[in-house]
Amino acid sequence: MNGKRAAGTPGLDAMQKSVYVREMFASIAPRYDRANRVLTAGVDERWRRRAARELAAPRGGHALDLCCGTGDLTFHLVRGDPSLHVVGIDFCAPMLDGANARAKKEAATADVRFVEGDVMALPFETASFDGAIMGFSMRNVVDIVATLRETRRVLRPGARFVNLDVTRAPNPLFRSAFELYFYHVVPLVGGIVGGSKSAYRYLPSSLVNFPDADGLAERLTLAGFSDVRYLRMGGGAIAIHVGSA
Repeated sequence: MNGKRAAGTPGLDAMQKSVYVREMFASIAPRYDRANRVLTAGVDERWRRRAARELAAPRGGHALDLCCGTGDLTFHLVRGDPSLHVVGIDFCAPMLDGANARAKKEAATADVRFVEGDVMALPFETASFDGAIMGFSMRNVVDIVATLRETRRVLRPGARFVNLDVTRAPNPLFRSAFELYFYHVVPLVGGIVGGSKSAYRYLPSSLVNFPDADGLAERLTLAGFSDVRYLRMGGGAIAIHVGSA
């Protein structure tokens, strides 16, 4: 993705994509969590737990959840280590409303907070976090490398960035089956459960111009991360990328 075109939204420039994505997520925020669980039969929670473990932030450290949505990864982080101080950032206010409502029930004693902001212009000081994580959102940013560079800026030397997202499965047979589900079943079921057919048409189509697992690893390296690696789950259609600042 080069920041000029929005995957799944032909003809939109960078600014238009940003507005489109924000409004799209706002429209599905009230049903977003339920739709995720239905569409993955709850397996997405297992993927998030693994991603949270890969972050390996130090006890008592400060972690950043990028494009946090309703806070899924934030809550996994503090459940795994209640000593962590976690900030979630997202540019969609209704998603943050959901995160704050969940925090009162799921993380009442944890140090978590949610702020509205742009991941390409983070409102944090340089080298202020011990780890950063992003889940199922890199496909939606306007400029991947710029986002990664800004993420690296706010990380302390040696801190990890972990990215969890959909990717193209290497096995042709599984890839065909997954794409049938992803591009045809997800829009249908997501439209019913999530309440917006257009949103759940966009989300699968955002994979079209998204780099494959190797390509995303290359972009992490280009952005200055070291020790870049990735692991696959979900038959190879889900990837967790890890890089060190």
